[in-house]
Amino acid sequence: MSRSLQRGWIATAAVVAVLSVAGCATPVGPGYYYRGEALRSQSVEMGVVENVRSVALQGPDTGLGALGGAALGGWAGSGIGSGGGNTAAIVGGVILGSLIGNAAEVNAARRPGLELTVRLDTGRMIAVVQEDVGEPFRPGDRIRVASDGYRTRISH
Repeated sequence: MSRSLQRGWIATAAVVAVLSVAGCATPVGPGYYYRGEALRSQSVEMGVVENVRSVALQGPDTGLGALGGAALGGWAGSGIGSGGGNTAAIVGGVILGSLIGNAAEVNAARRPGLELTVRLDTGRMIAVVQEDVGEPFRPGDRIRVASDGYRTRISH
């Protein structure tokens, strides 16, 4: 296998690995719970949806995308030129690779969400942001609000 073909395969495998890891975020909608939330009591209040707004939920920026991109970019730049030109190609590859890798991680971790404004039966207004997992909410819907003091979820 030629050196350039081998580099192409390695670069492709690295990009796929970075995107796969970045895309493994677990949904946090009304029907998803973390293990630590099981067997823990939650307070439940009833209310009515006042407003629904689509939002984007951004996952954590771990830096893995930038790190992987920098490594790939530096490695790709190492095969260009010689002497000072090679050094410049490596530095340019590291910078460009880190920017591209970070952008890939950020985009892979983005999820659709909803901001739900609710008037509780007590008269208090709250807003809750949660992942949009396809459960339709409309103004006027009667809903339940479950909260353990840390996480709050809205469901029908």
